[in-house]
Amino acid sequence: MGITYNPFSLEGKTILVTGASSGIGQATAIECSKMGAKLIVCGRNKERLDQTFSKLEGDGHSLFEGDLLDQDAIERLVKETPSLDGLVLSAGKGLTLPFPFCSREKFDDIFNINFFSPVELLRLLTKKKKLNQNCSVVIIVSIGGTHVHSVGNSIYGASKSALQTMVNFTAMELAPKKIRVNGICPGMVNTPLIRRGTLTEEQLQADMEKYPLKRYGEPEDIAFGAIYLLSDASSWVTGTSLIIDGGVTAK
Repeated sequence: MGITYNPFSLEGKTILVTGASSGIGQATAIECSKMGAKLIVCGRNKERLDQTFSKLEGDGHSLFEGDLLDQDAIERLVKETPSLDGLVLSAGKGLTLPFPFCSREKFDDIFNINFFSPVELLRLLTKKKKLNQNCSVVIIVSIGGTHVHSVGNSIYGASKSALQTMVNFTAMELAPKKIRVNGICPGMVNTPLIRRGTLTEEQLQADMEKYPLKRYGEPEDIAFGAIYLLSDASSWVTGTSLIIDGGVTAK
């Protein structure tokens, strides 16, 4: 007789994942479907979003194509979204730039994607009462800006640091509604975000050696952390961020 007990099961839960067309968001959506969840996957790229959708296990899933930098798209998503048991805010953008070149325009671009867009979506889902009691919100933050401060990373780090602060504040405000809010702070993960040409392959390999486990993370490494935070196994966890970084911040 097999063991059926699984405190990490997502059976019966409806979960919205943004940034689901690639990277961490895509992996999280796919792995959540394997745990029994019904997914709403959101992204800007229709072709890649369709690829994610085709990999979901089970049925009853749906997709939303839209740019969440557009207020109308956010409001349409909120209107079309059913009541949620889980929310993963994964959409984000990186930038490496020396501080003297960090113009207000550059700050606005990164903050709009990494901070204002997910916060506005969370605000409206809360205001419109789309988050069920015992809903779990998982926000993908980063060790960059919260635990590691590297040269050329000031705009990205500041946006993620602000996002971490919002994790703490919203966890406090939503706790009376039995809504939990937590973050995940990944280290470097093998996604298109790090393969955008800023660093050479040799530089990436050298950086990888700084990690005690001698590798970067895979999107699934982060997805499994999200599953824990989305599941009832973490029902007494809120207002914190799970560091998944191969041990690099422990040094």
